[in-house]
Amino acid sequence: MISEWQNHKAQLRYYVEKRIDDVDAVDDILQDVYIKASGNLHQLKSKGSLKGWLYRIAYNTIMDFYRARQPYEELPEDLVSEEDDTGKQARDELAECLRPLIDELPEKYGTPLRLAELEGVSQKEIAEQLGLSLSGAKSRVQRSRIKFREQMMACCDFEIGQDGITEYSPKDPNRNKKC
Repeated sequence: MISEWQNHKAQLRYYVEKRIDDVDAVDDILQDVYIKASGNLHQLKSKGSLKGWLYRIAYNTIMDFYRARQPYEELPEDLVSEEDDTGKQARDELAECLRPLIDELPEKYGTPLRLAELEGVSQKEIAEQLGLSLSGAKSRVQRSRIKFREQMMACCDFEIGQDGITEYSPKDPNRNKKC
């Protein structure tokens, strides 16, 4: 490994120097590359790919160097945490928007969905209230969710992002039903 390292060391140094803004860190990064390469030499598939493998290790080590340097600000000591349930008001508003759509479902599906999703009733309690078995209540809630989703998709176009629904618009603004 040492002889192969010596063959590529000058090129790797140049590669690292061009990508690092701290000239004092170049030797440290090269040393890390050598340590990582010699410790993982058993992972090298063929000797012919050594140069590319060393460059990949160098690239990853450079990325680690920059990740470690990312600046951060200390949080102030007097920072007060927000209330535990800051989304309650938003959920309540959303529930009021969804309630008319749920009301359009047949009672067989609307009641379990309303209890489970809007009122936070457990499925065991739903079973007791509706005179169903627990598995029957679970099935009813699942079928209700499917029917509700179908109703929503028929009513509106949704834009879904990483944080869930980011935008929606009615498919037919003149529709008589509440969407």
